Parts: sequence; C-alpha cells; structure tokens
Amino acid sequence: MTKQEIIKYWIDTSEKDWKVVGHLFKSKDYVHCLFFAHLVLEKLAKAVWVKNSKENQVPKIHNLVFILDNAKVEIPDEMKDFLFQMNDFQIEGRYPDYTQAAYKLCDKNKTKEILTRVRQCRKWLQEKLR
Repeated sequence: MTKQEIIKYWIDTSEKDWKVVGHLFKSKDYVHCLFFAHLVLEKLAKAVWVKNSKENQVPKIHNLVFILDNAKVEIPDEMKDFLFQMNDFQIEGRYPDYTQAAYKLCDKNKTKEILTRVRQCRKWLQEKLR
C-alpha cells in the first residue's frame, strides 16, 4: 500500500468507529462508547504518524501521546492531559477489573462531557491531516 492509501485506511476506519461511538452512546453502553472514542483518536493519530514519518508501518501501541510525540506533533498541554486520560479507556475496555471500575464512573453526563473533548481532539487531528 502507498503512504496515501495507508493514511486513508486509518481515516476511513476512524470514521466508521466514530459512528459506532454514537450508537454505543445511544444504547447507554458508556464504557464501550469511550473505548471506541479512544480508537477513533488512535486511528487518526496513526494516520498523522504515517503522514509525518518516512515509514508507513505504525507502531503497534495504543498510547495516544506516545504516537503523536513520535509523529513530531506539538500537543498543547491541555490536550496532552486529556489524551493521557483517554488512554485509560483503551485499557478499561479490554480488561474486566478496569471495566467494572469504569462502569461506576461513566454515566451519561460524564460520557457526554468526555465526548465533547473527543470531538475537539478529533477535529484537531483531522486538521493535522490536511
């Protein structure tokens, strides 16, 4: 695959996952909603990584800040803090002990608040891809 095809793959799959975020929110599955929100940001971050890297193969990691730091992207401090927080949902969606704790924290209002910030990060990442 060419660099552009790989970038397109990450963007397209991120868009599909963004639709899933909406479905999961509507069904009140807030932990999985935020897990997929992390995936949305991760895939866009990986698209940015491919764009800014000589290599086309992205690192097989999920840490949003690590990916963007290695993509040579300057992340505003407030956004960096939020991305570190979003990394928690990558773990919480995969491991039962974390998931149980997350169910207690993620109600409709908290999830809605987080998704507002995800939209901002998503838009910021999309601008990095133009």
